[in-house]
Amino acid sequence: MPWRETLSPLRMERIALVWPLESQRAALTEVAASGAVELDLPYEPGDGPEELDRAAEAAVVHGPVAALVGWSPTRQLPELRTALEPHGAAAVPLRHPRGVQPPTQLTGTGTPRKVPPLQRLLVDTYTTVPYADLDPARIAGVAYVVMFGMMFGDAGQGLLLVIAGLLIRFLNVPWLERYRRTWLFITGAGVMAVFFGVLYGEFFGPTGVLPVLWLEPLEEPIPLIVAALVLGAVLLAGSYALGTINRVREGGWGYALYARSGLAGALLFAAIGLVAWGLLAGSGVILVFAGVAALVALVFIFIGLFAESGGGATGGLQATVELVDTVVQLASNLVSFTRLAAFGLTHAALMMVVWQATTAIWEPGWRIIPAILMFVLGNVLTFALEGLVAGIQALRLEYYELFSRVFSEEGRRFRPWSPSLAPAERHLP
Repeated sequence: MPWRETLSPLRMERIALVWPLESQRAALTEVAASGAVELDLPYEPGDGPEELDRAAEAAVVHGPVAALVGWSPTRQLPELRTALEPHGAAAVPLRHPRGVQPPTQLTGTGTPRKVPPLQRLLVDTYTTVPYADLDPARIAGVAYVVMFGMMFGDAGQGLLLVIAGLLIRFLNVPWLERYRRTWLFITGAGVMAVFFGVLYGEFFGPTGVLPVLWLEPLEEPIPLIVAALVLGAVLLAGSYALGTINRVREGGWGYALYARSGLAGALLFAAIGLVAWGLLAGSGVILVFAGVAALVALVFIFIGLFAESGGGATGGLQATVELVDTVVQLASNLVSFTRLAAFGLTHAALMMVVWQATTAIWEPGWRIIPAILMFVLGNVLTFALEGLVAGIQALRLEYYELFSRVFSEEGRRFRPWSPSLAPAERHLP
């Protein structure tokens, strides 16, 4: 299914590799050359031709045949079986062992539509996506650049980022090669900075080059804060949706129903939204409905926490404390998105200072030179400082507010058994 190939790890199969003893080394050579199998070995696999002998010694021997078990991506099995067939070997599918999570393969041989490296790195730095979960790398990349752009809203400085990204991509300079994989990420962040800069009327500060299409941050901070909260609510809603899907895939609907990052948590979050709606609309009916929804959500969350704690008086106390922490954490997570507005205001304030200092110095004659230097140096310092701050804060929001709901456990990477082979063995007939 296309959506599964885009959002999910490759499907894994539990297999047994079986071969005749007389062709043992040839079969293992084919397995190593394929890079398609993670073997269950009683030792830490090494590299080099001697690894073939170690794996052969670890195989289970029964009469004239030997076998090892492991994991392999489903789409690579036909090619593996074709390679093993001339040696009388086979890859036999097994039932997945209960309670054992298959390894996750998101990139590498056979992966369809690879995710750009920097988007992949956003998720991989936080955790290895569990095998059952959706992979949010692409969505995370979009969320990151949107949050960055809101905090770094300046069309001029954003345009510099776009140019830098395109130069990294297309400029054929050897020392830029190591940064090549970052070009799309940098360009995307620049595009969003330009977008918000146009909305704010900021072009290297409040220079008047662009009209204000939406609001001027320093003049209208409250609407900007409200917009940041709305964006945060949308992103949190998306994280709850992904979290609910992942909980269902990890443990079924029963698990998702009671999970803080599943249906129960999503219902509590929706109840908070209904409270805001009811207060704005002055509707008592909506507020009552919100209260009922919140109560139901808290009951389900408490039941889930109580079951996780093992029950009893101690478990009840622990569940109560964690329930209170859930409510406080949800409120703080939502409020945390006000930093999108706060750092946007900081950026606008710094650029206002630079522009006012520039215009104060500007006079016909020789004073044009220090005015230009003030403008250029002020932009360089603000660009470096605010770019770093916006990048860090967007990452912090991604990890603590969003990924904490998408993921509840850590997966493990697919590690194919692929030792280096001697030249003669690499070209076995």
